[in-house]
Amino acid sequence: MAIFADRADAGRVLAAALERWRGTDAIVFGIPRGGVVVAAEVARVLSLPLAAVVVRKLGAAHHEEFAVGAIAEDVRFISPEAVRTGFTTPDELAAVEQREREELARRTRLFGASAIDVSGRTALVVDDGIATGATATVACRSLRARGASTIVLAVPVAPVDFSPEQEAVDEYVCPNRVRDFWAVGQFFRDFRQTTDDEVIRLLAASSGGAEAAAGDTTAGA
Repeated sequence: MAIFADRADAGRVLAAALERWRGTDAIVFGIPRGGVVVAAEVARVLSLPLAAVVVRKLGAAHHEEFAVGAIAEDVRFISPEAVRTGFTTPDELAAVEQREREELARRTRLFGASAIDVSGRTALVVDDGIATGATATVACRSLRARGASTIVLAVPVAPVDFSPEQEAVDEYVCPNRVRDFWAVGQFFRDFRQTTDDEVIRLLAASSGGAEAAAGDTTAGA
């Protein structure tokens, strides 16, 4: 059951639900890669700066799509239930995390994600949807640790029973909360993989862009 034509369409729908943030000090943070496409439309419609918040899912060793946790530069989250029920062993988890930390560092450099000063500002954290919520939780925790005054987690679609971590999220916005939820991609007619080049282009083209968010015209140099 498709709800959205593609991620840009989802971004426009989500922007309508976030209209009250227009004209504020908010920064729209997309979770790469696909979440940046959604976030770019939110930022464009609301005339807000766009940036990336880089996180990496830690998948189970034999079922990579199943998240047992997630990491950011400064935050690590592991699901106690996933470990307890045997989805992964400590050795398998360590190997997955080492690989994902290398990719995390690469994307952080590539997308300039560490250059954004969010201290005292509102962070609108956007992804293309929520499955387990592990990556979204870590993204919000990371921005909280970096000093964001208000964290708004905003996604176009999520399971009806998903509830964000209260310590990490001040407000949760989701216009489509679905009962029969299997995967984020089932709600998009076009859910093709987003490339690094597309993320870079969207960040560079954003009105004001990351440089405005950072308050430093040399941030992208």
